[in-house]
Amino acid sequence: MQIRDFLITPQLEELTQHKTVQLPVACYETTIKQNVHGHIPLHWHNEIQFVLVTNGKAFFQINEEEVVVQKGEGIFINSGCLHRADDQTASDCVYICLNASPLTLLTQDLHAKYVHPYIQATNLAYVKIGTDGDWDKNILRAVMEIHQLIEQKSPYFEISVLHHLNFIWQNLIMNGIPLEHKETEIVKNQRMKQMLIYIHAHFNERITLSDIAKAGQLSRSETCRYFQRIVKQSPLSYVMDYRIKRSLLLLQDPNTSVTDVGYQVGFNSTSYFIAKFRESVGMTPLAYKKEKKQLL
Repeated sequence: MQIRDFLITPQLEELTQHKTVQLPVACYETTIKQNVHGHIPLHWHNEIQFVLVTNGKAFFQINEEEVVVQKGEGIFINSGCLHRADDQTASDCVYICLNASPLTLLTQDLHAKYVHPYIQATNLAYVKIGTDGDWDKNILRAVMEIHQLIEQKSPYFEISVLHHLNFIWQNLIMNGIPLEHKETEIVKNQRMKQMLIYIHAHFNERITLSDIAKAGQLSRSETCRYFQRIVKQSPLSYVMDYRIKRSLLLLQDPNTSVTDVGYQVGFNSTSYFIAKFRESVGMTPLAYKKEKKQLL
C-alpha cells in the first residue's frame, strides 16, 4: 500500500498507524516520487524502521548524515530519529518499508537487555545494510518475507511475522556495534526538534531568526549552524520551503483561491507568494492548481 501523503504533527511525528489489526507492525511498498511532496519529508516516529530498496537509488538523511541506498541494499533507522528520503536521480526509486514498535521485540524481561540500550544509543541513528555479509542478507531476506506474509495474510501469519522480526533484530545487534549514550547528542537532537516544532506550529505567522533560536535555546549563529548541518539550508529558507510545501496541499482544494492559500501559509502579499512558488515549483500557483484539477 503506497502512502502518498502521511500526516505529520507540528512536532514532526508521523501519525501513520504502523500496524495490522493484531500487530504493531506495518510493511508496505513506497515509490518516493508518488508522495504528494515528490519526496518523503523530514519526520520521525517511535517505531524502528527497516528499508529494502527494490528499484532505483534512494538518498536518505538521518539526523545530520546522508546515506545512499542502492537497489538490493537496505537501511535500519532507529526510533525517534529525524529522517527523510529523496529520489534525486529520478531513478523511480521503490522500497519496502518495515516499521515496528520496539515493544514488539522479544519478551519484557529480555527487552531491557537486548532492545532498550540499542534504541537509546546516540551512535545508532542508522545502520546501512549491504549485500556482502550473512547478517545483511538475513535481514533483507526477512524484510521481504514479512512483506509477503502481511500481503497474503495466511492463517497464523502474525506468529511468523514476529519470528522474522526477532530474527532481524538478532542479526542487527549481533553485528557488534559498540553502544554510546552521549548526553550532548541527546540535547542537540532535542533542540533541533524544538526549533522545527516551532516553525511547523507558527509557519503562517511572522517568524524571525531570533524566534527560532529562542525555541532551541541557542544563539542565532549556532541556530544557523544546526540548520546547515541537519536540513542543509538556513532557518529562514527552511521556513519558506515549508510554507510552499503546505501550499501544495491547499491548492488542490477547488474551493480555495491562490490569494487565500498564500495568506493561509504566511504570505502577506499575493505577488510575493506567486514569485516564491514559481521559484520553488517551476510554475505559478494557478497553473499548479489547474494541473492538479485535470488529474482528478
